[in-house]
Amino acid sequence: MTPRSVIPRWRSAIVLLAACLLPSMSVSAGESPADMVLIPGGDTVIGSEHGLADERPVFAVTLPDFLLDKTPVTVAAFAEFVAGTGYITTAEQLGDSAVMQFGTGRWFLQPGAYWRYPLGPDGSEALADHPVTQVSWDDATAYCQAQGKRLPSEVEWEFAARSGHDGDVTYAFGDELFKEGDSLAKVWQANVWNGDFPMINTVEDGFATTSPVGHFGLSPAGLSDMAGNVWEWTADWYGGYEGRSGADDAPSDGNSKVQRGGSFLCDKNVCHGYRVSARSHSTPDSSLMHVGFRCARDVN
Repeated sequence: MTPRSVIPRWRSAIVLLAACLLPSMSVSAGESPADMVLIPGGDTVIGSEHGLADERPVFAVTLPDFLLDKTPVTVAAFAEFVAGTGYITTAEQLGDSAVMQFGTGRWFLQPGAYWRYPLGPDGSEALADHPVTQVSWDDATAYCQAQGKRLPSEVEWEFAARSGHDGDVTYAFGDELFKEGDSLAKVWQANVWNGDFPMINTVEDGFATTSPVGHFGLSPAGLSDMAGNVWEWTADWYGGYEGRSGADDAPSDGNSKVQRGGSFLCDKNVCHGYRVSARSHSTPDSSLMHVGFRCARDVN
């Protein structure tokens, strides 16, 4: 977790005006936009008795059908949104955003870092088919609203990650982080930290930072990047699971918003954040180099 202290901020007026003119955030049963996956509703258990303290106690939920973006929102899609609305992100308004220094693990606010240059103006430009990062919860919400969508709830996100599996599962793609290839070499199934965090990244999975969305294939539910690559914002305020009794029992307020899915900075021996039940959180105005998002939609 690397939240920014809460700083007064303003939103882009054009996006706020557009939000009043949006299409419905739901679709009729049987409809499924090409960029979204239908997640059939049902029953599941949220959390893990074998996970960290904030993943316990587990609780049961029942959810209706809903739609979830097949991939995290890409740099190209976010660029199209910005071009069409004139939206100015939180990082651009504040003039900096959070970057981690490789080799030390130290986080700092990098002047000039934003979604086009997530490591700062001296770093590489973000690639079009990679997930957009350095977007705050406010930015993610504005984008989803402009598409007639919304951020998924934390429960929806975990439900989708578990979908397609019988019983409990460690990761959205199964129980093993890598499988053997034709040459018996490791074939990584997610973009995560390889090596000794934060000193050494061997980049065995092929990527030191973000990877193209979908590069590591799809989960049984038909979703990509539900483990590793980037943490993803959800709609919910962060809080403990004590007393939770269903899908609609999330905290009504708080200081930070929940993130799910882990990222390229997650090491199994440190955070193991790419498990289906793992959680992180940051303040809504935080923009970070390893956090993106995807959108959801109701089904009538």
